[in-house]
This record gives sequence, C-alpha cells and structure tokens, in this order.
Amino acid sequence: MTPEEIKAALGAGLLSFPVTHFDDEGEFKQDSYQRHIEWLSGFEAPVLFAAGGTGEFFSLSPDEVPTIVKSAKEAAGNSNTAIVSGCGFGTRVGVEMAKAVEKAGADGILLLPHYLIDAPQEGLYQHVKKICQSVGIGVMVYNRDNSVLQVDTLKRLCDECPNLIGFKDGTGDIGLVRQVTATVGDRLMYLGGMPTAELFAEAYLGAGFTTYSSAVFNFVPGLAVEFYKELRAGNRARCEEILRDFFYPFMALRARRKGYAVAAIKAGVRLQGFDAGKVRPPLDDLTAEEEQMLLKLIGNHKR
Repeated sequence: MTPEEIKAALGAGLLSFPVTHFDDEGEFKQDSYQRHIEWLSGFEAPVLFAAGGTGEFFSLSPDEVPTIVKSAKEAAGNSNTAIVSGCGFGTRVGVEMAKAVEKAGADGILLLPHYLIDAPQEGLYQHVKKICQSVGIGVMVYNRDNSVLQVDTLKRLCDECPNLIGFKDGTGDIGLVRQVTATVGDRLMYLGGMPTAELFAEAYLGAGFTTYSSAVFNFVPGLAVEFYKELRAGNRARCEEILRDFFYPFMALRARRKGYAVAAIKAGVRLQGFDAGKVRPPLDDLTAEEEQMLLKLIGNHKR
C-alpha cells in the first residue's frame, strides 16, 4: 500500500494487534499464528499490527519480525486486511528492521518507543526522520513512555517526512493529544493506544482521534467490533453495558500482575482454541485460576 492508502485504511475502522504464537520451545509457531490471523481477518478490522506490543515485540529478535510479518500477509490473503509491522529499538537497528519488513510485504510500520533511555526532542526528531526516510511505506509513531513527541517536533516531522501518516498515543495525556489534533489537523491519522483502549475510547474520540487498537479483538473480536460500532453510533447506554459486563472485570483481572496486559490477551487466545503458547520471559502467564476467571468472562463469546 502507498502511505495514503494505509492512512485511509487506518481510519476505516477498528484496529488490533495479534499475539505472536510460540511453540513449547518458545519458537515462532507459524501454522497456529496464521490460523488465528485468518480468523481475525474475517471480522471488520481493516488493519492488523503484526509483531506489535501485544505481539511481544520486545521479546522478539530483529530477524524474527520480518518472518512474522510475511506470515501475517500470507494469512490475510485476499482479504481487505492490511498488515502493519512493529519496528523499534535504536535508530540503526530500527532502520534495518524497517527495510526488512518493507521487503517482507508490510503495508506500513508502527514505530515503537526506542530502548530504555530517555532522549531529547532533537534526538527523537532525528530518530523518527531517519526511519521514515529509509522506507517508502507509511509510518506511524507511538507516543508513550520514553518516546513522547511534543507538538513542535511532530510538526517538523510532518514537514520533512511525507510518509509519516499516523500518530498513536499511549500517554493518556488528553491535553497533549488534543493540542496535537488541533495543531496538526488531518495531516495525520490518530489512533488511541492505551492498554485496553476501550476504557479510554470515548475520551480519545472526543479529543479528535479517529479510532483505536483493540487488544481483546484477539479473542472476542465480535464483541470488540460491536463496542466500536456502538461507540461511533453514539449509543452510550450499550457501551456502558459492555464496559460493566466485560471490560471493567477484564481490567481488574489485567491489573492483578504486571505484564498481564499482554499475558491475559494471550490466555484468551488459547481459551478460544488456538495453540498460541506461553508468553516469553520476562512476562509470565496467568495462573490456572485466573484462566478460569477469564473463561467465565468470555462466556457466550466462545467460538
């Protein structure tokens, strides 16, 4: 896809990040992963992000990412689902990875926060610019943790990098994101990226964001799509019902241990019958008791 085509796809509906499947030895399990992608592609998600945060990007080696992207592209097949790849680490590794996933067929790149250290705005500007200029596909930046672009930096990047097409926020700083949307306007597509984004979706849409990425789409895609549609239709009563019945109890389960924002999603995928395997260290899986709690929460959304 061209940058403008992936920008349009990002704004066309709900987005999600498939988990990365591993076998008993912790190696990428292509067959199970592709079956999961095929299932998700049957629902109304115009873009799936391969090897993203929920896909345990932080635990993948750089040479695994293009393989996962290629597998996702093959599984999506002739569907209308585009595949965006995670990309990150330091600038040199990020440039190499960006080129590799473009070659593997990625329709775009989500640039995740760089590794470990804080950086000044000029350093972030150079980092994003070099990665954008290394590829021809569209690039989205993910504003969170140690990689928070201020408005002036983002404006400079928009001027310098025509293929910078998206801004995803995971800071929860509504004041900042509203300043971004008011200043940059429709130059970028805006994506909500808080953990369990449905909990914040109403506030982000009110701040000028177009859509968000749903982690629970991994295992309850029908419910995730329903919530998104009701939200966009302004059906507040139904949204509150879904929040009370599913998302708030899921939030409580997710909050029981660090890392469950990913581990609980992967458990849900396993409970839906996909052999997704365990999370890689440094994460840890849900307990057997917690998996039963999640199974009860899935309820009649079991496939």
